[in-house]
Amino acid sequence: MSPAGFSCLLFIAVLVCHWVPAGCYANGKVAKACHGMEPSHHARGQSTPSPYILTVNATTYGPGDQILVVLSGSTYFTGFLLQARDTPNQGSASIVGTFTLMDPKRTQLLTCNKLKGSAVSHTTAVQKKEVAVIWTPPSYPAVQVQFFVTVVQEFKVFWVKLPGPIINEEGFTPNPTQPGTRTTPPSLQTTTTSILPEPMTSQGCGQSKSCLLDPPGCDPKEDPLCFFLSMTTEGPKLVMFELSGPADGYIAFALSLDTWMGNDDVYMCVKEGDRVSVSAAFVLGRTHPEDESQSGLSSVSWRLADGAIQCRFSRPVRLANQEPARYDLDRGYYLFLANGQSRKGVLLQHSRQPLISTQSKLITGPPEVLRGSRAPTLMKMHGSLMMLAWMLTGSVGTFIASFYKPDWPNQSLLGQKVWFQVHRGLMMLTLALTFASFCLPFFYRSGWSKGAGLHPYLGLSVLALSLIQPLMAAVRPPPDSGRRYIFNWAHFGFGTATEIMAVIAMSTGMRQSSLLLPQPWATHVLIGYVTWLVSFRTGFLIHMHCTCTLKKSLINSDQSELIPSDQSENNSLSAFMKSLLLAVFALGNAGFLVALLSSVAKL
Repeated sequence: MSPAGFSCLLFIAVLVCHWVPAGCYANGKVAKACHGMEPSHHARGQSTPSPYILTVNATTYGPGDQILVVLSGSTYFTGFLLQARDTPNQGSASIVGTFTLMDPKRTQLLTCNKLKGSAVSHTTAVQKKEVAVIWTPPSYPAVQVQFFVTVVQEFKVFWVKLPGPIINEEGFTPNPTQPGTRTTPPSLQTTTTSILPEPMTSQGCGQSKSCLLDPPGCDPKEDPLCFFLSMTTEGPKLVMFELSGPADGYIAFALSLDTWMGNDDVYMCVKEGDRVSVSAAFVLGRTHPEDESQSGLSSVSWRLADGAIQCRFSRPVRLANQEPARYDLDRGYYLFLANGQSRKGVLLQHSRQPLISTQSKLITGPPEVLRGSRAPTLMKMHGSLMMLAWMLTGSVGTFIASFYKPDWPNQSLLGQKVWFQVHRGLMMLTLALTFASFCLPFFYRSGWSKGAGLHPYLGLSVLALSLIQPLMAAVRPPPDSGRRYIFNWAHFGFGTATEIMAVIAMSTGMRQSSLLLPQPWATHVLIGYVTWLVSFRTGFLIHMHCTCTLKKSLINSDQSELIPSDQSENNSLSAFMKSLLLAVFALGNAGFLVALLSSVAKL
């Protein structure tokens, strides 16, 4: 297979894994769920009694014993994750012992807590009613061991960390268990939620609480489109968070050590029908959240009304049993604020760039109103340089070459005609700006922008055509050559195509999530610029046609005596007027450019 074909298949595979998680986890490679044993299915585990049961063939164990562990059920299941844990310590570090497979075609070993073979999962999503494995105790003492299993019946139906049998080390006497008691697995424990009695407000921002708002100064009580995040310190040990945004699907914020997505502590308010689910999770990169739970959250309340989704919860500054990637709040973080669509509680990728605080914020620090931006600095520079290149320097440079050769025929500058030197200088500057602009997204994305549609390909076309022009000019034939007209038409054709491509690239660029300019205002400004450009070019083309027609008619009629004696003065006046019109044209272009750049600066 060719490299291009392999890249295409790889890209499709990444997309499938991103949007269809069920298919991508069907192979049982779920080692990243070792800690919480919760599938990344973006849904909550069942709280109803499970139809599945774990059984073992012994109640005690000794060194070198082999314990038969069987998972069975009254109905089929498609996936599972099985572990054995030291009961005094139910964290991920308590995983003990190793497993041996009895049916390698349907089961496989996983490495959890850096211990090879310490967990077992499925190999395919084929339905099954029973699986059996052998468990071998650890070489070090573990006086009491309990088996746990997560069972997936189908993508949205699963039971998390079901408790199984407890076996004791030989010679150990367990404490008696009170009859009728049952321990609820941590994954099934839920935080009691309530309805917010009234909408949130930005009142007190900068005085009693820290706030991040978009647009700046908005109030979630009055504007459902206001993106709002607040943090209020409740004594030395608790922080209360408030979150509000449009009720499209979900609103979320993340604590990050930098301004890049990845390794972030995430908190989400997700619309699920007529209620809101509040949970914490972890994001490794540009992927779905993982290890979603309500662990550590308290005083949870929410509101879904007036076109807004709002939630409030409290979290300890430091968690007693540190969850994976749960950050302590007594240090500084960059804040990410994002929203997007959800489907039956499953989060879809956000269509807009997250709002990112411009500086790191100490969560327990003094109250302040934070500033944020949805456009990274590199992408702002990318858009600004490209617009500067093709709305000003490139546009004016081609305009001079098209219409000002006759008006500046004899003047020279550094051994070349003035119009040529100005044209060449502006176009070389345009090429430099285009090249610099084209490189910036690569630095930001660390590679090709795969999710930007046609825009990067249009940008590449603009750069390629821009590079062809000076190469073609370097080998052009002399002015008196019979082949000169080929160069003239090719130079004109490639230049026109480049300008058209640049306008289309700018049109698609201003709709990218990383540089989303306000619509439809930005599009209207670009349409105004194109109209301005076409109007001037059309007017000058008509003027050139009329001038040429008049000269030809005078020459053909041999009425040279009708040409006024002060023709040179008229030519000078015409050249002055055209120079004035050039200034007007350049200032008009600059006006449209400034209008768009001001929008970029506000992002």
